[in-house]
Amino acid sequence: MTTVYDFKVKNDKGEEVSLEKYKGKVLLIVNTATKCGFTKQYDGLEELYKKYKDQGFEILDFPCNQFAGQAPGSIEEINNFCELNFGTTFDRFDKIYVNGENEDPLYTYLKDQISGKTSKKIRWNFTKFLINKDGLPVKRYDSMKKPVNIAKDIEELLDA
Repeated sequence: MTTVYDFKVKNDKGEEVSLEKYKGKVLLIVNTATKCGFTKQYDGLEELYKKYKDQGFEILDFPCNQFAGQAPGSIEEINNFCELNFGTTFDRFDKIYVNGENEDPLYTYLKDQISGKTSKKIRWNFTKFLINKDGLPVKRYDSMKKPVNIAKDIEELLDA
């Protein structure tokens, strides 16, 4: 059976890394953007991360410029923006595509496992996938779902 641990992605230094390094942890995988109406969700994501990281929770941030060019700039510029404006400390990866012919295989897998309400496509930035300790996607949240409203689901998986 395929899990998120079977995928390799590029980190924010351009190096290929296996997601197997997160084995046994609860993950929240998010496609993000720095110039989006939802960018302020970085605050909520960081709050979740600080609250649960010591219990085995990780956030994997994948900047995506696919929606109205809302993640412009290099990964270094995105890192600086997020650290300065939101104090983010969770793992950020290289920019990716989440839809279309150039979409990252990780996102093809995530969308195949859990479709959205009306479509398999990612509709916008800050779509979130919650992954259990076995590396399996269990929930998908659209951009409107605030990070604070995911806390209960994270707690349930951490306690499982």
